[in-house]
Amino acid sequence: MGRQKECLEKLSRFFQIRNLLLRQALAECLGTLILVMFGCGAVAQRVLSGGSHGLFLTVNFAFGFAAMLGILVCGQISGGHLNPAVTFALCLLGRERWRKFPMYFLFQTIGAFFGAAIIFGMYYDALWDHPGSFNVTGPRATAGIFATYPAKHLTLVNGFFDQIIGTAALIVCILAIVDPYNNPIPQGLEAFTVGFVVLVIGLSMGFNSGYAVNPARDLGPRLFTAMAGWGSAVFTARDCWFLIPIFVPFLGATLGVIIYQLMVGFHTEGEARDKKKQSGQENVQLTNVASKDNSKEASKEIY
Repeated sequence: MGRQKECLEKLSRFFQIRNLLLRQALAECLGTLILVMFGCGAVAQRVLSGGSHGLFLTVNFAFGFAAMLGILVCGQISGGHLNPAVTFALCLLGRERWRKFPMYFLFQTIGAFFGAAIIFGMYYDALWDHPGSFNVTGPRATAGIFATYPAKHLTLVNGFFDQIIGTAALIVCILAIVDPYNNPIPQGLEAFTVGFVVLVIGLSMGFNSGYAVNPARDLGPRLFTAMAGWGSAVFTARDCWFLIPIFVPFLGATLGVIIYQLMVGFHTEGEARDKKKQSGQENVQLTNVASKDNSKEASKEIY
């Protein structure tokens, strides 16, 4: 045991990263990998089994719990964003530095890429056994296991609003969860609550296009599928649909921040600021009274 501990300590010292931002980005990478691995794994079971090993409900539960587990893995280190739109929203509010945004976006996308790669390797034989193994569109398509694609009825305009509304709803709920002036979530339950939010969004808004509401979760797996056999069609399908889930969530995040701050955030922050100011004035008054009393006692002693 002594030698084993010594070896582990040497490995720990060798691999320890001193740069805080890089450590946080690596944590985001792992958290997003877990999100995509479990979420896309549930989709793969449903598609490749023809529905015998999965339902729409089980897929949504998988993504909800995957988000919870991803946040539990990296939350104490990086905040557990798992989504560039969330990082973007927190940067808009000044709660995170803007230098984090590109770093988090990059590593979240890398994590999503490898999460998709793991599911691809796990279900490789099942993919080859599935009719139309590498189809991007159509009834036998399998590209949707990894990235999001629009349903037949969905137009680009409707998809645009679909992603804006879904991301705005996500951001509003997350801001409420992390707002210290609102109803604070008991410590340790934040991850579960965010997972529940993801589940509810999936159950109510997943029909149109699979509710990406996360640029990294869509871009990473899409890049992987382009390299793994599905080809460039993953980018050109349905009039370059891929641009919608990659760019529009940032507009949704901006809208979510505006809605929350105008309707809740500014008011609760203002109340807390007023209370702090009032308590500060009371402390000043008490200090003045105490100093006057002390001066009176001192004058009595002199005379």
